[in-house]
Amino acid sequence: MRKINRNNESGFTLIELMIVVAIIGILAAIAIPNFLRFQLKSKSSEGKVNIAAIRTAEESYLAEFGTYVAGTASPAAAPTTAKATFLDAGGFNTLGWSPEGQVFFQYGVAWTSGTPSAYTISASADIDGDSTTQSWGYVKPVAGTTAGVVGVHTSCVAAGVGASQNQLNTVGPCTSTSGQSVF
Repeated sequence: MRKINRNNESGFTLIELMIVVAIIGILAAIAIPNFLRFQLKSKSSEGKVNIAAIRTAEESYLAEFGTYVAGTASPAAAPTTAKATFLDAGGFNTLGWSPEGQVFFQYGVAWTSGTPSAYTISASADIDGDSTTQSWGYVKPVAGTTAGVVGVHTSCVAAGVGASQNQLNTVGPCTSTSGQSVF
């Protein structure tokens, strides 16, 4: 019988393959949480951008018709982790504002006829599924005062938005934990 010489064979040893798998695992452990955090950050930005768009629509409507418009909360319930269909139950079509497609947040505009110079826009959602609602808002105060109208989402108080609840005429978080996530 003829003896086969196996000295010239090339390939990877089991140890080398295990080292490569361990390196890939370490990289995945670093990359996946960062990816999820960036994904949640982009979902949060939807609320802030749409609030700014609603604010612009409110000011345009005021310039043309001399009044603001209240917007009933839509979608009917604040979405959790998935997008929901925005159905205008009243107000937003009058403003001429509607988001494209589905939304991560529930939007609402509070305005009362007794304070025609003030309104509060708010958006609320549980985008990371931790049962803690994230709320963003914009408070336009009553002319000559530092008080506005309590928002549709009550976490957006009449005194303003932000961690200290004193920012008026600014889009910001309604609570100190809004914008935070479990990731």
